[in-house]
Amino acid sequence: MTSPASIICCSGCGYVAEPDDPYPFRCPRSGTDDTDHVMTRVLTLTGTHFPRGSEDNPFLRYRTIMHSYHVAMAHGISDAGYCDLVASLDASVAAIDGHGFRVTPFFRSRELSQSLSFSGAGEVWVKNETGNVSGSHKGRHLMGVLVHLAVMEKCGLLDGANRRDLAIASCGNAALAAAVVARAGGWRLTVFVPPDADPGILRRLRQLQATITVCPREHGALGDPAYLRLREELDCGALPFTTQGNENGLTIEGGETLGYELATELASLPGGLDHLIIQVGGGALASSCIQGLREAAELGALDRLPRIHTVQASGVHPLERAYGRVRALLPDEPDPDAVRQAMARAAAHRSAFMQAWEEEPKSVATGILDDETYDWRAVLEGMLMTGGRPLVVSEDRLLDAHRLAVSKTGIEVDPTGSAGLAGLLEMRQSRSISDQDRVAVLFTGIQR
Repeated sequence: MTSPASIICCSGCGYVAEPDDPYPFRCPRSGTDDTDHVMTRVLTLTGTHFPRGSEDNPFLRYRTIMHSYHVAMAHGISDAGYCDLVASLDASVAAIDGHGFRVTPFFRSRELSQSLSFSGAGEVWVKNETGNVSGSHKGRHLMGVLVHLAVMEKCGLLDGANRRDLAIASCGNAALAAAVVARAGGWRLTVFVPPDADPGILRRLRQLQATITVCPREHGALGDPAYLRLREELDCGALPFTTQGNENGLTIEGGETLGYELATELASLPGGLDHLIIQVGGGALASSCIQGLREAAELGALDRLPRIHTVQASGVHPLERAYGRVRALLPDEPDPDAVRQAMARAAAHRSAFMQAWEEEPKSVATGILDDETYDWRAVLEGMLMTGGRPLVVSEDRLLDAHRLAVSKTGIEVDPTGSAGLAGLLEMRQSRSISDQDRVAVLFTGIQR
């Protein structure tokens, strides 16, 4: 019997989901101890090849390394049948949002490179997600989950006539993406939001027939109130249609398509990339990019990984705080084995390393105000393995980066979406990035 092309297992305790489990989202041991239980898709590298397709839709281009594809193949669905299923879902997304999923632009910005005084081989590259479904990268995560659910229904492993409701906690882009994708698949969705959620976003959510629940913050309570209310809903039987990998591990796989796209582009870029700077709230974006790039390297599509750096606002930076605690366990120049051992220790004692922010987070970059970095473990390990580091930037730096991003590229990115550029400004000022380095940032959300 041949090994499956992928499995879903818990990175914290090693639990492996059954291949036909329609809901391999959350480890059954989660919440029973202090271990960081996160379900993760793991590829069987032997006999697996990095896709070289040219399809415009990333969920088709990279389908052969997706778990939903492996399940479909195991149940007799042909490649053509799987492609038809994905194309049909994408057409439904397009009917609702104006367009479906397509590979997004990755380009060298001459204007940003000049503004930041890069020279020679040094340059700034931008991955522009503002034109993606619902105006951000968030739909990638949720489309991966929707495809999984559709495959499970087609294989007869899930009763499509008795669907459970979907649920998400979000104040903006993730909620919009979830509402678009859920509506495309015909699923009911409940969205938990803070009291200050944007009225325009709430109107659009109602148009998409999402049920909205406003969650005020209670004095003295730790943690995001919308996320805490989501947890209650999931305990009552709702399905996590969320961008937090600890609640739904497959949301990371959908987001990995962004990392795969970067890997495809970098494979043809002489010299590759020296640094990748990623803004972090809950951590799913950075976790997805790191894991996608790592898999591409393991499959021979990349010669090396860039140094991965993360950006958080001065008003809330739980990842940076956790990084300091893990870094204290390591020698000055840790090798990969030392990093893995330190991360295993941290994952076994989550509460000692990742803790909810004690004060109500505030920033112009509203999309990275998560009280916790839920996908912290993969992100910290990615930084430590590549020699990157966490950055904490001021509100002035975030505003400067936003003005620079819009004025020099013409892209109507929002302050959250340009926060990676704020990290680049910080590193240029401290001379942590040289004139000769090639750096990439992600513009992840459109200005609304």
